[in-house]
Amino acid sequence: MSHAAVPLCVDLDGTLIHADLLVETCVALLRKNPLYLFLLPWWLLRGKAHLKAQVASRVLLNHAALPFHRELLQWLTDERREGRQIWLCTASNQRLAEAVALHLQLFDGVLASSDTLNLSGKQKAEMLVAKFGNRAFDYCGNDTVDLHVWSVSRGGVVVNAHGDLEQRARQVTDVYRTFGSPGHHVRALCRLLRPHQWAKNALLFVPVAAAHRILDPTALGHAALAFLAFCLCASSVYVLNDMLDVEADRQHPRKSQRPFASGALPLKAGFALIPLLLLATAGIAWLLPVQFGLTLGGYYLLTLAYTLGVKQLVIVDVLCLAGLYTIRIVAGAAAVAVPLSLWLLLFSLFLFLSLALVKRFAELQVMQRQGKLEAAGRGYRLDDLALLESLGTGAGYMCVLVLALYINNPVVETLYRHPEVLWALCPLMLYWITRVWVVSHRGLMHDDPVMFALRDRASLVIGVLGAIVIWAAT
Repeated sequence: MSHAAVPLCVDLDGTLIHADLLVETCVALLRKNPLYLFLLPWWLLRGKAHLKAQVASRVLLNHAALPFHRELLQWLTDERREGRQIWLCTASNQRLAEAVALHLQLFDGVLASSDTLNLSGKQKAEMLVAKFGNRAFDYCGNDTVDLHVWSVSRGGVVVNAHGDLEQRARQVTDVYRTFGSPGHHVRALCRLLRPHQWAKNALLFVPVAAAHRILDPTALGHAALAFLAFCLCASSVYVLNDMLDVEADRQHPRKSQRPFASGALPLKAGFALIPLLLLATAGIAWLLPVQFGLTLGGYYLLTLAYTLGVKQLVIVDVLCLAGLYTIRIVAGAAAVAVPLSLWLLLFSLFLFLSLALVKRFAELQVMQRQGKLEAAGRGYRLDDLALLESLGTGAGYMCVLVLALYINNPVVETLYRHPEVLWALCPLMLYWITRVWVVSHRGLMHDDPVMFALRDRASLVIGVLGAIVIWAAT
């Protein structure tokens, strides 16, 4: 009997999509209201099917944005074109499964979990045998639990196999087609932690340099530990942010390639990573002064607030971003126990407010090119572009003004042998701020201006010249 004459039953979670709809809907539910976290265990006590039903009834997923396995989907489309029956058979709740089937317009029918029956493993095998007969259907799956179904199927298709799953499937059925996974998990994990963003934490070394203790090994050691603690803490927030923003990221041309959004990593990996990263952060912070730990805790709470809702508040979000950069400088001073300069904090606040506005400006330009009226997950609209540009350039020039007032302060003469040389920093900063906004205005800005600065040749030259000026003044 040819394959086309045999119904093909296709699993959904981890097979047709690089995701698990239960995890996706739970994350969506918590994004809607974090207090649902206390109801999830209560629902689970009444069975997994009940949990799925309760969650599915309270969320609305954008099924068109799900990370479908494109190669598998194309093959299923070809099979359907040749006259083969294709059935969606999943442990996901019936409401969600039918919504996916309606979107794809590919399936002859849907078999899914009801409000009382979790259609997985043996239960799925028994239902398919009752529906089609023993060894009278083919099955497409991705997990060890699917071995129950393959053992009663005529043939099998293995998708995203890990370990010896394919070999075990071949022992119970005729595996005639396989489809690979979306990518290497280790590489995806590295991308998820965003180590390239750790460069921002170099701000923790600024107080050490400003206090002229850059050659002090003890101070540098404490600053290095603080740097590592902030890197791990920031990565935990990046993981949480990607989990909560997964739906909005899937609609973004670049962010759609992030590990969770693309399906390269399952969302459930985040639930293990976040506590591990926070434990490591706390262990390092324990080695440093209490003031550093308190500052790091404040940083984490502020980033958590930003992730959970502040980023959707117009203007408040960019003020929060500017504050997060400035807190790094405060933490660096606390780690090394050096006094803070009010001038340095004001300079940082205005500078990073300008860069935060650049970030929003660039995101809106992307939405404009896509023909959308507003940025997904943000409170800004396209008609805010001119306002953001005006506010951003103004904040940038304010940081140069603060720098000029600092250089003119008599206290500078006690810190530098040639303080007049520092005036060269003002034109350098004016040029750089203006260049950043010119690049942004032309639509050439990366949506993270700090990372742009670290990769932009002109910005790096300005940074080197600025370092030379400070060295010459010392």
